[in-house]
Amino acid sequence: MKLRDQMPELEGATTWLNSDPIQKSDLLGERPTLIHFWSVSCGLCKEAMPNVNEFRDEYKNELNVIAVHMPRSEKDLDLEQVEEVAKEHDITQPIFVDNAHKLTDAFDNQYVPAYYVFDKDGQLRHFQAGGGGMKMLRKRVNRVLGKTDK
Repeated sequence: MKLRDQMPELEGATTWLNSDPIQKSDLLGERPTLIHFWSVSCGLCKEAMPNVNEFRDEYKNELNVIAVHMPRSEKDLDLEQVEEVAKEHDITQPIFVDNAHKLTDAFDNQYVPAYYVFDKDGQLRHFQAGGGGMKMLRKRVNRVLGKTDK
C-alpha cells in the first residue's frame, strides 16, 4: 500500500477473536484506525505488544485498534495457539485471523510487526514495519488525531 491509499475491506478472516466480524464501514467516520499485523512465531511482535496495548488503552476513545494475525508458517495456523498467545500478551482488541492471507494480500503486507495508521476517512497516513519506532508511530497517530506531539 502507498500513502493515501484507501483501507482495504476487512474480508476473508478465518475467524475473528475478541469481536464479532468488523467491516471497513464500521471503522470509518468517527475516528482513525491503527491496524497492526503480528504473528505467534514473531519474537519482535511479542516484544512490541506491550507498546501496542499501551496505545490501545491510551487512545481507547480516539482510535480504533485492530490486530491482524498473519501466519508465517504452517505452525502459525493453529487457532488455539493464536488464542493462547493473544491471552498471554493481553491482546484484547479485535483480532482478524488471516490464515488464508486475504487481508495480508489486500494490504500487500510482507512484514510482522507492521503498523498501518488510517485517518477517519480510511486513507493511509502512515506505515511502518519492525520492532522499534514507537515514538514515530505515536507522533503519526497524534498527527492524524490533530494533537500536538507529547
